[in-house]
Amino acid sequence: MNDLIYAAQAAGAACAVRFEEHLMADLSAFPITKRWPAKNPGIVQLYSLPTPNGVKISIVLEELGLPYEPHRISFDTNDQKSVEFLSLNPNGRIPAIIDPNGPGGKPIGLFESGAILLYLAEKTGKLLPSDAAARYETICWVMFQMGGVGPMLGQFGHFFKFAADKVANNSYPVERYRDESKRLLSVLEGRLQGRQWLMGEEYTIADIATYPWVEGARRFYGGADELDYRSFPNVMAWVERGLARPAAQKGMEIPAKG
Repeated sequence: MNDLIYAAQAAGAACAVRFEEHLMADLSAFPITKRWPAKNPGIVQLYSLPTPNGVKISIVLEELGLPYEPHRISFDTNDQKSVEFLSLNPNGRIPAIIDPNGPGGKPIGLFESGAILLYLAEKTGKLLPSDAAARYETICWVMFQMGGVGPMLGQFGHFFKFAADKVANNSYPVERYRDESKRLLSVLEGRLQGRQWLMGEEYTIADIATYPWVEGARRFYGGADELDYRSFPNVMAWVERGLARPAAQKGMEIPAKG
């Protein structure tokens, strides 16, 4: 019995040491932490904004149950163009993260939402099928979002809402991106026929990558009628299933306004 007690105490002490080391992670090599200091450098640092791209990462972090600290990168003050932010993402776009416990236990900085989704899924062994064929099929749908759904819906939203005055006498930009967006929605509609999620019964990073963009075109751009969302019942039911998840309900609002 004494041996068991001693072993338990030793294990507890070891865990405490590891936890303390975790809290003392050194992120000083990342200039971004000078402008947005980490209150807890031992957890994932998220640099983002609640946009369709940004919320992918807050949602996946919530789904995975990974502790993280969000930092709001304000477009109003061009934070994304600051020297500090560009030191983490030279492309000047959100989201980006620092994981203090990266490969080999060393901190790693990452940008591009698709790459971050893949990294976090592989790090935890969740939200990405273990079967090789299904894994690559999931990645195909992630890339479908990255190369198609996001850019096309984003361009549609830009011209439809934010640049409407600039194209008032030229309907081509809105029509071009509206029609391509509807084509992509029809691809999703077909994929989701008889499926709960893009990969069937398994909820994956492919879903998390994509449904925030469909919701974003409705919520942020007000484009549901222009894109004829009523013609895509499978897609809209899938979006609602995704948004009903507690992780999505929380992640869609992170980082919160300061």
